[in-house]
Amino acid sequence: MMKSLSEWGYCRLGVAVPELRVADVAFNLAQLRRVVDQAEAADCSLLLCPELALTGYSCGDLFFQPLLIEQTRRAVAELAADTRGRGLTLVVGAPIRQDDRLYNCAVILGQGRILGIVPKIHLPNSHEFYEQRWFASARESRCDHLDWNGEAVPFGADLLFRAVNRPECLIGIELCEDLWVADPPSGAMAVQGATVLLNPSASPETLGKEGYRRELVRSQSARCIAAYAYASAGPGESSTDLVFSGHSLIAENGLLLAETERFRFDSQLVLADVDLARLRTERARSSSLAMGAIGPRYREIPFHLAELAAGTLCRPLDATPFVPADDAERAARCREIFALQTTALAKRLRHTGVARVVLGISGGLDSTLALLVAVKAFDRLGLDREGIVTLTMPGFGTTARTRGNAERLAELLGVGLRVIPIDGAVRGHFADIGHPETLHDITYENAQARERTQILMDVANQVGGLVLGTGDLSELALGWCTYNADHMSMYGVNAGVPKTLVRYLVAWCAECEFGDEAAAILKDICATPVSPELLPPTAEGEIAQKTEDQVGPYVLHDFFLYHLVRRHDPPAKIYFLACQAFAEEFSPATILRWLRVFYRRFFSQQFKRSCLPDGPKIGSVALSPRGDWRMPSDASVELWLRELDGLDGET
Repeated sequence: MMKSLSEWGYCRLGVAVPELRVADVAFNLAQLRRVVDQAEAADCSLLLCPELALTGYSCGDLFFQPLLIEQTRRAVAELAADTRGRGLTLVVGAPIRQDDRLYNCAVILGQGRILGIVPKIHLPNSHEFYEQRWFASARESRCDHLDWNGEAVPFGADLLFRAVNRPECLIGIELCEDLWVADPPSGAMAVQGATVLLNPSASPETLGKEGYRRELVRSQSARCIAAYAYASAGPGESSTDLVFSGHSLIAENGLLLAETERFRFDSQLVLADVDLARLRTERARSSSLAMGAIGPRYREIPFHLAELAAGTLCRPLDATPFVPADDAERAARCREIFALQTTALAKRLRHTGVARVVLGISGGLDSTLALLVAVKAFDRLGLDREGIVTLTMPGFGTTARTRGNAERLAELLGVGLRVIPIDGAVRGHFADIGHPETLHDITYENAQARERTQILMDVANQVGGLVLGTGDLSELALGWCTYNADHMSMYGVNAGVPKTLVRYLVAWCAECEFGDEAAAILKDICATPVSPELLPPTAEGEIAQKTEDQVGPYVLHDFFLYHLVRRHDPPAKIYFLACQAFAEEFSPATILRWLRVFYRRFFSQQFKRSCLPDGPKIGSVALSPRGDWRMPSDASVELWLRELDGLDGET
C-alpha cells in the first residue's frame, strides 16, 4: 500500500497552455516558468507545452526576423538550465535554425540540458495554414545533430526518448499536423515501442473541430495502445484571421483522462497519471500491434524520469467499471447489451428451428433479465410468446414477494407459466440419501438447485425447447452456481453480463421496453435483495439468505474481476485501486477480506467455467473457455494470496 505510484506503473503526465503574447519571448518564457513550477509542485514527471510556445504560432513573417529566433534560442537555453536539479522533463515548441533552414520543433529538456530536438515533418500549406513559407520539413534536414554552443544535440524526426529508470516509458514526439495526416508518425513510433506519444500543437478552433480533435486524439491512443498527450495553443495567439482555444487533452488507450477548458486567456495545467504497466500488458496481449509495418529506424536518447511518490491517483477511477456513471451513456449501453442478447438468442433459435424455450423464473434479477431477453427475441422472430415456457418452482426458501412477482410478470408478458413446487421431491431425495431436512448445509441447498435443473431439462424435452441459462458473469467468476444445476443450460443469455449491470438492465427495460404494471413489477424486482432463496425465510416471511452477506458485495467483486481479467493487475495493485475507489464506502480491511475471497473462489471454481454452455460475449470481460479466458482448473492461487498476505499490516 505504501509503494510509490511509479512502482505501480504510473507516470504523471501534464499538458500546459501558458498565457501567451505573440512574439514576446520574455513574457512567454516567464509564463512557461510559472507553469513548470506549478507542474513540479504537483509531482508532474513529464510536461508538454504547445507548438511554438516561446514565440507564438501566429508570428507570420516575423519568423524571418533573426532577433526573434536568437531570443528564442536563449530562452530555450534558460529553460534547459531551469531543469537542472528538477525531476521534471519538459517538452516545449520553438523555432530552431539549423544551418540555413528554420524548423518548427519540439525541444525536450531535462537534467539541465537539451536532450533532443524533434522537427515537424508535415507542414500544412493550404486553407489558413502557410507553414512552408517559413519552415522546412524534417525530411529536408541534412544533419542528425545540431551544434548548440559546442554540444552536439540529437536532431531529427527519428528520435525516441527512453527513461533509463523506467524502461517501459519510451517517448515519441510528433507535431500538430503530423497527427492529422493519413499515416501519422506516432503509429510507427508505437510499433517501435513508444508508449508515451506527445504532440505540441497549435490547432485553431473552427465550428465542430473540438469533437473531431478529441476523437482523433482518443482514437490514436487506442490504435497505438499508448498514452497520447496533445497540448494546443491558447487564445493569446493572434486573432487577425483565426481563433485558438487551447484545447489540450491526455488520453490512454482510447480513454480520455483529462482535457483543458477552452478559450481561457490565463495559463492552464491539467495532469493525469498514465498507466504504463497497463499499456505494456495490453501490448503483450495484442498480436496486431507487433505485426505493424516496419517504419523508419529510430534513435533512442536516454533520460531520467522523475519518480512518483505514493499518494492519491490523478486519473478517473470508476468504482463500477461495467456501469457508466452518466445516465445517458448508461442507457445507451443497456440498449446495446439488450440488443446483443436478443440477437444472440434469436440466432440460436433460427439455427435450431426451435420455437420454444424453457426457463426457471424466481422473481430475482437474473431470471427476470433472461425472461425479458426471451420475450424480445420471440417478438423479433414473430414467434408466439406462449412458446416461452416459464417455470416457477417454489421451495423451502421461496418468499411470497419473489414468487408473486415472477408469476404476475409471466402473466403480464403473455408467456406460458407452470408452477411446480419442489418440496416433496427434495424431501424424497433427502430420505433416499439419508440427509436430515433440519441440516441446512451445502447439500440442503444444492439438492434444491439440482432438482430445479432436472425439472427444466425434462420439461424442455417434453415441449421440444431449449433451456435458457440465467446465471451472470459475476456468478461465473465466483463460481456462485451449483455444478450441474443452475450452472448448466442449453444457452446462457446472461453469461457476459456482470451483476452490477444486471439491475440497471432490468430497470432500463422497465423504463424503455415494458410499461404499466409490468414496469412496476420490474422495479420491485430491482429493489429485491439478491438471494438464491434456498434457506427458509424469516418468521416474518422475508428473505433470510442474502448472497452478498455470504460471498461479499458484488460492487467489489465486479471491480476485482475487471482489474484481474481486463487489466491483468496484480493483487496488491487491485487492492490499492479499490482502496482509492471505495474510500468512502469500505474500509481497507473489508476490501482486503473480500479480495481474498474473490481470489480463492476465482481460482477454485475455474472447473465450472471450463465447461460453460454457449452464450454471447457482451463486453471486454468474458470468461468463456472457448475464447477470452483459458485457465487450468487446477492452477494454484498461492502466489496471488501470498502477495495479499503482505498487505495485512497496512490495513
